Amino acid sequence: MVDIPEDAIMNINYVVLKEGVTLDDVAEKVAYLCEHVKTYHSDTGFYGGFVALNTGGVSLEGSTAGQVTEHPLKEREVLIITFWRSLEDHEESHRSERFNQLFKELTELAESTFEVVYQVLWQGKAYDPEMAKKAKEVKETYAEK
Repeated sequence: MVDIPEDAIMNINYVVLKEGVTLDDVAEKVAYLCEHVKTYHSDTGFYGGFVALNTGGVSLEGSTAGQVTEHPLKEREVLIITFWRSLEDHEESHRSERFNQLFKELTELAESTFEVVYQVLWQGKAYDPEMAKKAKEVKETYAEK
């Protein structure tokens, strides 16, 4: 997981691939795009990021929108998630000719893309086994019942 400052913003670019486009088709294009951002913007507001593919799995325990057992965009939705110092820094990263060339190559494989900006409210890592045990003990002793 990316360790980011508390005041970071997070951009999620939702990329819906055209029918028939495979992960192999898109992986290299995403890799070049992400490498470009990391190389040219690590010193201008880029904190880090990751890319995820919709596996089609749906958590019935975590969903309130019905009992769908497979997401309709299975293996067609790619999320490009990046963390930035500010929206202005992010927008500046998109203004280079090379970035636009790489992004165009990716969007040629896409049915649609849109990018949403979020303010990061919380982040955290899992406890190691020893700390998890201690946390449970404290909760059981002091938490409201």
